[in-house]
Amino acid sequence: MKKELIFLGPPACGKGTQTSKLSEYLNFPHIDTGSLLRAEIKNGTENGKIAKGFIDKGELVPVELVAKIIEDRLSQNDCKNGYILDGYPRSVEQADKLTVMNKNIDGSEKAEFRAIYFEIDTNILVERIVNRRSCPKCGEIYNLAFKAPKKDGICDKCGTELTQRKDDTREVAQSRFDTYNNETAPLIEYYKNKGVLKSIDANGSIDEVWERLLKAVND
Repeated sequence: MKKELIFLGPPACGKGTQTSKLSEYLNFPHIDTGSLLRAEIKNGTENGKIAKGFIDKGELVPVELVAKIIEDRLSQNDCKNGYILDGYPRSVEQADKLTVMNKNIDGSEKAEFRAIYFEIDTNILVERIVNRRSCPKCGEIYNLAFKAPKKDGICDKCGTELTQRKDDTREVAQSRFDTYNNETAPLIEYYKNKGVLKSIDANGSIDEVWERLLKAVND
């Protein structure tokens, strides 16, 4: 049966690392909505051109346009057995739109939808954020406190010098948590009421969280 998976949790809870592993394990496409939008703009698609017009003016890309771009991607052949959607939905409104998208795409075929919620102490998350480093070339994510590269400042996978996001500070982190709590956290109750929410403890090592994730996906 087709598996449709989304991930919920505050910034720096480990979704990115686990999503990449799960994508390889299940051989499902990992659809990162931010990267998807940037690719549309870079490739000069019709949707990308429209989105760029809003971004160039410093405006948010309209909800309907984002939904259309995502639905087009989920309709592609590599998603026929399942997908892992990262960064969408971010609100109850978007969650409703995703439900409609899946119905449009799946038709009469059966599919199993699950929302995986990463539960974690926000004090730990602050430390993750300020110690986070990433590879600008291959996208691999590191953390100086929990998952340091073998060679200081250098990506293990491709040898590129690692970078730190300018907004990875304590002040910005707290602001991001506030935004998450106001806009995205209501999705936890939304999916719980639908009976499709699976919660996992996101504290611990990458391997420990990975085992919990596999159990949540396969139960």
